[in-house]
Amino acid sequence: MKEIFKKYAYNLSEDYISSEINKIKGQLSANKTVENLKLAFSLIDLTTLNSTDSHKKVQILTQKVSDFSKNFPNSPNVAAICVYPPFVKTIKTNLTDSKVKIASVGGGFPSSQTFLSIKKEECKLAGNDGADDIDIVLSLGHFLTEDYQTAFDEISQIKKSIGTAHLKVILETGALKDYELIYKASVLSMEAGADFIKTSTGKMQPAATPEAIFIMASTIKSFYEKTGKKIGIKPAGGMTISEDALLYVFIVSQILGQEWLTPELFRLGASKLANNLLTDINKLENNDTTTIDYF
Repeated sequence: MKEIFKKYAYNLSEDYISSEINKIKGQLSANKTVENLKLAFSLIDLTTLNSTDSHKKVQILTQKVSDFSKNFPNSPNVAAICVYPPFVKTIKTNLTDSKVKIASVGGGFPSSQTFLSIKKEECKLAGNDGADDIDIVLSLGHFLTEDYQTAFDEISQIKKSIGTAHLKVILETGALKDYELIYKASVLSMEAGADFIKTSTGKMQPAATPEAIFIMASTIKSFYEKTGKKIGIKPAGGMTISEDALLYVFIVSQILGQEWLTPELFRLGASKLANNLLTDINKLENNDTTTIDYF
């Protein structure tokens, strides 16, 4: 692992990160356009990860996604629906929009504190039921005690167990108190086989932050320059208003370029955000201040 980390020397100062983020924040008001809001909406992983979730609740949510284009014909649909593993089949059975992906958390989410054999089997079962994406959590217990090899091997083995499904690795950046740790976690996850790296489970604070996404995007850029492989990025947790989403869109755009602004390479993990984006789109497009509460 030492050799891997040497390939990606960390060279981002806190002052530089803060300065760049503040510049982007200063541009948000001018760039809060219908086009950009619709782009942000199209990147959403519409998420329900609650203890009270049920097949009925997920079925209702899936039906709303299926009917979305009929009710909002001038807007793109969300990118995916993200749920716990037992509900993947419910989405698969009820989803009629073939462009919307099915995402499942797995691997002992949200703590990653269970046996590797169970992590692999849970992710495999979710994939077998129809999940296009599997979101797992980096084994922080191993990572933070510098047992990097075990953390690496877990990701690699889970990746092999899920076949063609995409693997998103959640870094839980709120637990990584040093910026360089976020960088290292990003490198480790990508080298181990992650198709996406993601900030947070949403179960720990802070969740997504501009600083974490800046560092993760910078690491993805470095990885791409060295390997030619494009890795996706997903801020998740804590996003509620349109400006939150646009900030992440413009950070990723600045560092990785417009080509990353597609659901194949960029997702926004959120639940409340969707309705707020729809409300703002309607306000700008139709001069209508009605609050939309669709999802």
